[in-house]
Amino acid sequence: MRIETAQREQLQQWEKELEQQYQRICQHNLSLDLTRGKPAADQLALSDSLDGILNGDYRAPDGTDTRNYGGLEGIAAARELGADILQVPFEEVLAGGSSSLTLMYHAVLTGYLFGFAGNQPWKDLKAPKFLCPVPGYDRHFAICEQLGIALETVPMTATGPDMDAVEQKIREDQDIIGMWCVPKFSNPTGVTYDADTVDRLAQLAKIANPGFRIFWDNAYAIHDLDHQVKLPNIREAALGNDTADSVLQFASTSKVTHAGSGVAFVSASPANLASLKKQMSAMTIGPDKVNQLRHARLFPELTQLKEHMQKHAEILRPKFACVLEHLEKNFADTDMGEWEKPQGGYFVSFNTRPGCAQEVIRLSAEAGVKLTPAGATFPYGKDPENSNIRIAPSFPPLEELDTAMSVFVLCVKLATVRKALEAA
Repeated sequence: MRIETAQREQLQQWEKELEQQYQRICQHNLSLDLTRGKPAADQLALSDSLDGILNGDYRAPDGTDTRNYGGLEGIAAARELGADILQVPFEEVLAGGSSSLTLMYHAVLTGYLFGFAGNQPWKDLKAPKFLCPVPGYDRHFAICEQLGIALETVPMTATGPDMDAVEQKIREDQDIIGMWCVPKFSNPTGVTYDADTVDRLAQLAKIANPGFRIFWDNAYAIHDLDHQVKLPNIREAALGNDTADSVLQFASTSKVTHAGSGVAFVSASPANLASLKKQMSAMTIGPDKVNQLRHARLFPELTQLKEHMQKHAEILRPKFACVLEHLEKNFADTDMGEWEKPQGGYFVSFNTRPGCAQEVIRLSAEAGVKLTPAGATFPYGKDPENSNIRIAPSFPPLEELDTAMSVFVLCVKLATVRKALEAA
């Protein structure tokens, strides 16, 4: 049914039927969770051979005893793994601990307190700001919010951030000193940036504050579902535009091996890496090199890494198909929602009609299905349209996911009809 053309009597009858269905579901006392993009247990099990893989041999290929202190940059074999993931030279990669979010936080803090490559510290600006394509990743927003860096939104399109809006904001405000990007299978929309977007991003430093940096969070660089989706190389684009210092890239094995004990990577120009290492040297003697060696042994070549990711795709593919099947079946011929069809990553982004997201999430929770809070994909938790909902299909078993999606689509219908009756 198209809500816009339905008569009030039709809406009232439909609400009654939906309410009856909803009450029946609430009696089942469900407890299902679609809140965060956590790997499922069978995905984690793909890497269980990490346990014992060293077999008492703690020497890295270059002879480093990984049990001892030192090695701020990480062992060479781990840096080579990061270089394979990000498609950059090994010399421009630093391998850290388990979380790329930690590296991103440290990089933002370095820019804020000290500046990069001799540039002015961001804290000395009148009102430092970051650009945030929305909907986007709440943990990116949280870093800036904690440090008091203001967040300016720009809309996402089917090819990446709206670059006209990005360029206009930067020209008009030299206090914009950073931009968050999830360039491949973007969180949550699933969009991969096209070549024109990447090239225009690489040119931003020509019009921005000299201390401006793009934080290129390539979290899903190798998380393709069906076929390899090509992301243009931001390093090559930046080199071609003589703006190599403007980009810092991040990745990790958090959704490749064990989510809580992976290896994180940052790649940047020599000048940027020097700034990061200078500050890191005061806070750590070095990362967990033993764990880095475990990962290097698991993936000695890029071939093994690709084969491993194909196994992840085999587990995730039917779950994404389940979500999309429910959305297509229930909303394809209606005006009750819009969504992307991602070719990889960990999320499906769904937009309700304006004003309905909070109610959908409330109804779902009362029926036993937890979703990410409304507004989480926008800075400060404020979605101006109250419409975006991030669905995370990866964690629950397929049968539970199917049940959760049945509840979700019912809640979307009920919330939409009630909203329409309020306006009728």
